[in-house]
Parts: sequence; structure tokens; C-alpha cells
Amino acid sequence: MLTKFETKSNRVKGLSLHAKRPWILASLHSGVIQLWDYRMGTLIDKFDEHDGPVRAVHFHPLQPLFVSGGDDYKIKVWNYKLHRCLFTLLGHLDYIRTVQFHHESPWIVSASDDQTVRIWNWQSRTCLSVLTGHNHYVMCASFHPKEDLVVSASLDQTVRVWDIGSLRKKNVSAADDLMNNLSQINSDLFGGIDVVVKYVLEGHDRGVNWASFHPTLPLIVSGADDRLLKLWRMNDTKAWEVDTLRGHVNNVSCVMFHTKQDIIISNSEDKSIRVWDTTKRSGIHTFRREHDRFWILACHPEMNLFAAGHDSGMIVFKLERERPAFSVSGDSMFYAKDRFLKFYDFSTQKETQVMPIRRPGSTTLNQGPQTLSYSPTENAVLICSDVEGGSYELYIVPKDSISRGDTVQDAKKGSGGSAVFVARNRFAVLDKTTNQVLVKNLKNEIVKKSGLPITTDSIFYAGTGNLLCRAEDRVVIFDLQQRTVLGSLQTPFVKYIVWSNDMETVALLSKHAIVIASKKLDHRCNLHETIRVKGGAWDDNGVFIYTTLNHIKYCLPNGDNGIVKTLDVPVYITKVLGNRIFCLDRDGKSRVIVIDATEYIFKLSLLKKKYDHVMSMIRNSQLCGQAMIAYLQEKGFPEVALHFVKDERTRFDLALNSGNIQIAVAAAKEIDEKDHWYKLGVEALRQGNSGIVEYAYQRTKNFERLSFLYLITGNTEKLAKMLKIAEVKNDVMGQFHNALYLGNIQERVTILENAGHLHLAYVTASTHGLHDSADRIAEKLGGNLPILPKGEVPSLLMPPVPVTRGGDWPLLRVMKGIFEGGLENKGAIDEDEEAEDADWGEEMDLDNVNGFENQDTQEILEDGEINEENEEEGGWDLEDLEIPDTETPRARSSSSSVFVAPTSGVPVTQLWIQRSSLAAEHVAAGNFDTAMRLLNRQLGIRNFAPLRSLFIDLHFGSFSYLRAFSSVPVLSTPIEREVTDSASRGPPALVLKFSQLDEKLKTGYRATTSGKFAEALRIFLNILHTIPLIVVESRREVDEVKELILIVKEYVLGLQMELRRKELNDNPIRQQELAAYFTHCNLQLAHMRLALLNAMKLSYNAKNLNTAANFARRFLETNPANESQARIARQVLQAAERNMTDTAELNYDFRNPFVICGATYVPIYHGQKKVLCPFCSTNFLPSQEGKLCSVCDLSVVGSDASGLLCSPSQVR
Repeated sequence: MLTKFETKSNRVKGLSLHAKRPWILASLHSGVIQLWDYRMGTLIDKFDEHDGPVRAVHFHPLQPLFVSGGDDYKIKVWNYKLHRCLFTLLGHLDYIRTVQFHHESPWIVSASDDQTVRIWNWQSRTCLSVLTGHNHYVMCASFHPKEDLVVSASLDQTVRVWDIGSLRKKNVSAADDLMNNLSQINSDLFGGIDVVVKYVLEGHDRGVNWASFHPTLPLIVSGADDRLLKLWRMNDTKAWEVDTLRGHVNNVSCVMFHTKQDIIISNSEDKSIRVWDTTKRSGIHTFRREHDRFWILACHPEMNLFAAGHDSGMIVFKLERERPAFSVSGDSMFYAKDRFLKFYDFSTQKETQVMPIRRPGSTTLNQGPQTLSYSPTENAVLICSDVEGGSYELYIVPKDSISRGDTVQDAKKGSGGSAVFVARNRFAVLDKTTNQVLVKNLKNEIVKKSGLPITTDSIFYAGTGNLLCRAEDRVVIFDLQQRTVLGSLQTPFVKYIVWSNDMETVALLSKHAIVIASKKLDHRCNLHETIRVKGGAWDDNGVFIYTTLNHIKYCLPNGDNGIVKTLDVPVYITKVLGNRIFCLDRDGKSRVIVIDATEYIFKLSLLKKKYDHVMSMIRNSQLCGQAMIAYLQEKGFPEVALHFVKDERTRFDLALNSGNIQIAVAAAKEIDEKDHWYKLGVEALRQGNSGIVEYAYQRTKNFERLSFLYLITGNTEKLAKMLKIAEVKNDVMGQFHNALYLGNIQERVTILENAGHLHLAYVTASTHGLHDSADRIAEKLGGNLPILPKGEVPSLLMPPVPVTRGGDWPLLRVMKGIFEGGLENKGAIDEDEEAEDADWGEEMDLDNVNGFENQDTQEILEDGEINEENEEEGGWDLEDLEIPDTETPRARSSSSSVFVAPTSGVPVTQLWIQRSSLAAEHVAAGNFDTAMRLLNRQLGIRNFAPLRSLFIDLHFGSFSYLRAFSSVPVLSTPIEREVTDSASRGPPALVLKFSQLDEKLKTGYRATTSGKFAEALRIFLNILHTIPLIVVESRREVDEVKELILIVKEYVLGLQMELRRKELNDNPIRQQELAAYFTHCNLQLAHMRLALLNAMKLSYNAKNLNTAANFARRFLETNPANESQARIARQVLQAAERNMTDTAELNYDFRNPFVICGATYVPIYHGQKKVLCPFCSTNFLPSQEGKLCSVCDLSVVGSDASGLLCSPSQVR
């Protein structure tokens, strides 16, 4: 039994599977009806109108309807598209147990605890007939799938079969005449005569819970509270009991026939589902749950799918896998189906039966062929199955028997998890018990045995002499001759392997994922699917074509994928030839599906830069759609997408993305909306195309932006025109800004005076030395003059005079690309215009300024001076304002080349990050966040405070800095580790080097020797903190770095204990213990001698002579050169030998090997549990797990980490 979907909910009492869609309805004891998509595993909808439990539910076979019946005595008909109940059928007087639509007529049959079965017309919404006769609750009722019969089961211990043939002949539509109405009333009160009991089946000793018809044969199966299943046969005149099936140990809830196989499925309150063989009348499979009783079964009308409802939800399952076992070789294929080996020729599309495959009399499910392997030279077929826990059969197919199909031969058999051919006449068999591969010849004799490098549960062919071994989370390629691993890759659990035609690439298919790798298992790409992946094959272009449950899809070499075709039923691809896909369906029939490969061939050509092919496809095919446009944009080919698009808005966006300003201008003119002109202006400004910027601002009357544009390009003439336009519009703020940009002081004073800001006007005039204006304004102010600060030199608001007028930015001259030169730019502006039309933006478009037409504006400007008495200063010369018709600016063009804006490159720091998994290089690039994530993943580091200064030093040290001008930021230039002649950029230069640590280590040793323990500890900690940010080149240096971590860790731990000992003046026992532990750190010989002397003296002074003697003995074993120290040790040893006792008991047993806990400084003896720091490997007691390591002060004790990564060689 293969579980496909499972839900958790209240008790499920009713189930129904949709005939066409992957949907299932579940009615719950809580009163809710759920609609699930079992393929996607999602809840689509809920229906909650019943009051109390809903015991029955059923989909209509054709309409978007379903019917439900509940404990509220109501039958409701719903439309799932409208998400609502259409109507309610009332008539039953007690709980409704089952409801079902008729497969042809507009009828519903319902069974109820009111001891009746009712047949309803759901179109006229009337009750056609009430079937009375049962004298207890009617537990179920259902229509025969083909004949005019209804079967019902009741707790009165009987099963009844009713003939409803007369209902067909009767006109069931609603009638207005009195006789029909009286007939209807009579039918409701006393039961109609349209339905008669054909048989009453008696034989159960308890109430019958379920009865159902066989889909084709005249059989009925029933299940009851007597725990039995009974099989009944019927003919035209009678029905009789055929057999009884025993096995359930509690009430049988539901039972039904399989639609396609000779199988009965039943479930029960004994928490089991049982599968029975109809012909042998015996049980072949049992599926049990721990705590949930089963209540209901549903069978898919067309597929091999079932559903069962239990106390806490439901499961959707199928009984057997339906994937045919096949093997493709060249233009032919062998496959196994229906106990026959079959042959298929792809060139002729002809199928031939080769020979019957003998199968043992199976007593369980899933005993069919699982895999098939074929040796073309020997014409041998190897078939594997799950019989007897895994076995294989070897058939030699005679060449002349392929066409006859009558050969019967005894296969050579053997046991094994899986078996595949690995050479012409050799095949490998997996022995899971010993994790070995047995290589056998065609006589089924063992030739060779080989142990496998990983715990393998399946093997696949991987080229001659090679095997691909699958474990739970990885696959490896194993060379059987050399007994070496050729490649390894971590993957989700792999179900199927598909090699490309040249054996250079392999697709590893999991349940929901596909991993593409090389023949050495170098990872290339992977993709995830939300629904199950079923199979696939490689086409001749190196594209992987695969199927899911409902789609044929493609995967390009870079991982891009898409849908080729939608499927009605799942298929298994066997071969791809051009635009034809050969596949097998679940019935073992060969099919050929013709597909349109244009999309993925187009994308592949783009990927491989076959631009001539791309161009021909653009010209000749109908590639279009938002998905294709989005793909081209994403891949950096918006100019290609332009050739598919007719919609001006989309063309505008694509033109902006590709930097094609001319097409964008043409599209903007067609659209003519303010937002699009604004976007065009922004893009043109980014490219330095000031003519187009000016044109865009003119079209939107954006005078503020125009003024600023003229300011930054130094166009003072047009700034003066903007000042006059602001005056015409009576825009005081615009006037003031333009006067400020121009540096026109008199104008500013006049504007302030006219606006009534006399104080500001006076200050402006006085400051800038316009004394005449200042005196005139002072008269208006009278004595109320603003006080100006004395002794201050005023700073004048005067803009700098433009040295040169800024035009368009210079552009690179390049040859036309293949897409620009070879394709017609239909949206581009005609380039055959005269050259003088290219004088961009020289004129101002003033079609309608503030309500004035052009003519009115001109009259106002030509009106000359205006009297001062009107309080509007005049006297400005406005004669030079010209207002011609606006023309679209155009770029000059050349027939042989075009100007394009240089594209911005990828920052070097981004290149450093893209190709590196080394934390130091991420720090050098300034990407501290990813560096910290890498260090956390590799070394379990959580405390980054000690690394802060190192991060900053490393980042700044990887750049050189140049101050160009005081007004611009400092220029930084990345420094690379090595200078190469190639165009590719090298890794960053790092200021932290491994050689520096060697010098620091020697300094630390000297400080330790001289007794400067605090300084030595600081040096060793600095080394430990620097190591995660070190990069070395060779594997040998990697080993040296790891060795340095262990050396430094020992010193840090030892010095921490020694400094702690010196603080404990009031605890001599703890002092002795810490001194003793110090001697067990892995120190240099000179330091070990000093530690031993120190511990010896402390123990001797405390009268712990036995312990002191141990230290003295260890000291003398080091052959000390200092004779005085050696003499003291011998004296201690002699004194201790006279009295080998300790006055105080220490937590120290030198006879028992131990390591020291880095946090508590207590011994962890051999055999005790311990946890490690993932970085420095210090040992800790289990109670310290999850805490910060007290030695390195960086990592979390016991955290999961992948290990130190400090060299590119480790990544390679």
C-alpha cells in the first residue's frame, strides 16, 4: 500500500473522489465538509451549513455538484464552483447515512435511520420513491453502475436489492395536473410502486453496515457487525451466498470491489484496512493504524486510487505501484507488464510480446517487476522485484524469439536488493546484509565481491565497470575494478537515475526534486517541484525532458525549467526524438506525444549564445507571451524581447531596461502619459542624454526640473527663458528660484519687493551693494529697517559661472550587435531624417501655459513695459522669447555603427563573494553578514565581538585609498592576492597571514617561559581568534592550521587554569588540582617541566607525597638539563618513597586517562560522556552544551558545524 496523501482532522464519516480532478471530499463528524487537492496536499474549500455530523458526501460524475447528508435529516446539493448550497431536500425523519448520484439520470439515492431508502430527482427537487421494507436503520444504499438496481444494507441483518426499472419509464418531471399530484402524495405516504424488492439477502448474524455491487460482474459484497465479509452472486431470478471472508476482529465498516482488479477492499473498527483476493477468497494485505478506527472507503472511478476515513482524518492511497519496469537501448526498449516481457521498436513504433515472465503465486501486493536491466550484446534481461524481500531473474532472449513471443524458459534466479548489468556479460547484485556487491556472470556464478564505501540501499548503472550507489542522503559513483569512489554528491532521497545519451550527464530524480550532475557527480543545478516527479529522458540537445503527475516539463543545463505540455494522466518518458516523446502509460501501453519544442530550443540557443539560431527563430516562429518576455528580461536580453511585443506599455518598459532610448521615446509618444514621460526622463538622465531629458520635461510641463537641468548643464540662456515663463505663469517661487540660479540680484530684489517681503528685499539689496534699490525700499519701510550685523563679511548667494555648457555624455562607438543590426526595430524612429532635426530640445513647448494659448502668451510678453503704478515691476526685455512647435529630438546615426551607453560592470567585491566560501574573503569584500553566517555554519561561532577589530582590519587592508580632491570622497581600489594576465579577477589580498601567526606563537612561548601568563594568554587568544580569518593555499598548510588550533587551545586552557589557581589563595586543595591538571595540557617540553615542578612543589608542601612523587617521576622522565631542578625532584622522590601517602584527597587520578573540561576545570575520565567545541575542540561536560566555549570565546559548545574552511583547495 502506497500512501499518497494524509490529513489530520475530526472523524471522517464520508468520502468521495472526483472523477477528473485530483480532488477529494471529506465529510466530518464536526459538521464540516472539506474539499482537498490530494495531489498538491492543499485544502481548497470548506462547506459548513449542516447542523451536526455529516455522514455522507458524493461528487456528481459530470456536473460541478456534490450532495451531502447529515444528522440534521437534510440532504444538501452544493455547487463547488459557486461555493454554496443550491438547495436542500427534506423528507427523511432521522440521520442520513449515505447519499449517491446516479451515473446517468438526475437522481440521488439516500439511506436513513428512519428505515427507508429514498430516490430523489435533483433537477425537479422532488422525492421520486420511498423504498420501505427494512425494519432497522438503513446503513447504506447505492445504485448499480450499469443496471437499474439499488442495493441497501441494514441493521436488520439483511441486504436488499431493489429493481428501479419502472422509474425510467415513468415521467418524473413536475406536473400540474391533479392526478399526478395525488399520485405524488400517495407515494410519499405509503411508498410508491415504482420500485420493487428483487432479492433479500440473509446470512449475516449481526447488522449489515455496507453492501456494494461489482462494477461488471453480477456480484455483491457485504460487511457486517458479525466481523464477516460475504460474497453474493445473483441472476435474473435469485441471489445466493457464494463465500465468507474472515479476518477482521471488529465490526466491518465498509467494503467494496476494486474497479480494475479481482480485489476486495474492506475496513473496520479493528483499526485495519484489508485487501482480499476475489478469486482465491483470501486476504493478501493488511494495513493497520495504532489508534484510529476506520469508518468509510472511497474508490476512484477510473484510477488505481482509494481513500479511507478514520477517527483522526483520512488517507489517500493506492495498492500497487503502476510504473512499468523498462530499459532503453538504442532504438529499442524492453519492458515488463502483465507478466510478459515486451519489446518496442522506436523507429517502427511496433510493439512485440517476447516471452512470459514466470511469477510465483503471490500472497501480497507489490510483487511485480520493479526495475529492468538489459545487455544488448548478450540479449540478456535482468528483472528485479520485491519478491521474498528482494530478488532478481535473469532471462536470455533468443534473437529469433522477439517476433514470436512464445518462448518459455526457466530464469536464473537469486536474492538481492537490486541488480544491474555493469559490463557485457557481468551483472552486479546488491547484498544489503553485508553491504557488498556481488559481480556475477551470465551463468549466475559469483565472479567477484566488493565492499561498498557507503551504506547502500540500491545500485544503478553508471558506465562500464561503475556503479552509482544510493544511500539515504547521498549518492556515490564506485569503480568496481579500482574499488575507488569516483564522485560523491549530497542529494534528497533518489528514486530514479537517467543518464544522457553520451553518459556525460546524469539526472537524479527524487520525489519532489531533480538534481543534474556530471558523470563524476559534480553538481550543476537542481530544481524543486511541488508535485511528484515521475520520470524523464534527455533529448539530443542536452535538455532534460521530465514528467510530473500532470505536466511534461523541460530543464535546461543551467537549471531554467518550464512547462511543455499538460497531461491528463501520468506517463513515464522512455525516449525523446526531436519533437516526439515516447512514453509508457500506467497500463503499459506505448504512446507517442508530439510537443512544441520551440520555447526550450530558443532558450537553449540563448544560453549557448547561438544568436544566429535565435534570430531565425524570432523571424520564423510565434514566440510570445508574458512568461517569455519576463525570461528574456531576467536573462539580460530585453532588446530581444522587444521583437515579440506589440503592446506599447510593455515595449516602453523593455526599451528602458535595454537602454534603447529611441524606442522608449516612440512608445512614450504613443502612450502620452505623465508617468511614462517621467520614467523616460529619469532613464535619459542616467545615460546623460540631456536632450531627451529636456524633451520629456517639456512634454510634462515640469518647469522646476527643467530649470534645474539647465542649471547643471550651464544653459543660462534657457534659464533666462524659464524665468520669463515663471513670470507669465505668475509663479513667484519659480521666478525666485530661476533668478537665484542665474545669479540675477536685481531680479531677486524685485521679486521679493513685489511679493511684499520688503525686509528681505532690503537685506538682499544692501548685502549685494545695490544701494539705489536699498534706498528706495528703505523709504517704503520708513524707520522700520532690519538691523544688519556689523563687522561681518557677507557671503553672497552667487552661482558659479559655467565654464563650458554641458551637452550629452560621450558614448562608446561600437559595432551593431546581432540583434540591433539583424532585426528591424519597428518601434524606432526613422533614421533617414535630416541632420538638423537632431538639434535636441532647443525650443520650448508652451502649447498651453496656465490656461493661455500660445498666441495669448506671446501678446502678453510683447506688451512691453507696464506701469509701476500697477505694483508690477516692468522694463524687462521679453522680445527674445520664441515659442515654436515642438519636435521630438533624435540621435544622429551612422549606417555602420551606433552609440551605446557603457554598461556598468560587476563590482570586484561582488565577484569575490560569488566564487568564495571562505569567510575571510567575504570580510575583505565588506560583506560581514555573509561572513558571520559562514563562520556560524562552519565553526559554530556565535560570539563575534572578539572578531570585530579583525573584521575591520581585514576589510580596510584589502583596499588601497586615494584622496583625489577635497570635495569628493576618497577613492578605494580593491587589491587582489595575485596579478594574472587573464581578464578574470583574482581573490582579495588579505592582511592576515599564516606566517604572522608563527611569529605570534613564538612570542607567546617566550612570555610563557618568563612567567608572564596574562600576556601569554592574550597572545594565544589573539592567534585563536585570527585563525578563522586565515586563508592558505595548499592542503599541507590546511593541516598546519588545524594543528596550530590544537596547540594554541592547550596553552589557552592551561594558562586559564594557572591564572585561576593564583587567585585561589584560600583553597589549597583546589590549587593543587589546577596545578595537576596544568601538567596534562599538551605543552612544549620546557613548559611541561616548569608545570611539573610547580605541581610537585605545591603537593610536597601540602604533604601530598604520593602525588608529588608522581610529578617528580614524570619530571625526571623528561631528562632535564638543569641539574639543580633534577636534584630537587630526586630528593622529593626519595622523601615520598618513605611515606607514600596523601594528607588531602584530590579530584585527580593520574592512573586513569582523562581530559579537562574547559569550563569547570574538572577531569572527564575515559568512558564518560563529553561534548566538544566545534572550533577549538576543547572538551566539556554534557551540562555545558549550548553555552559559549570558555576557551576560544567564539563557538557554541556541542553545536553542529561543517568544519574549518581556510583554503580554496578544500572547496575544489
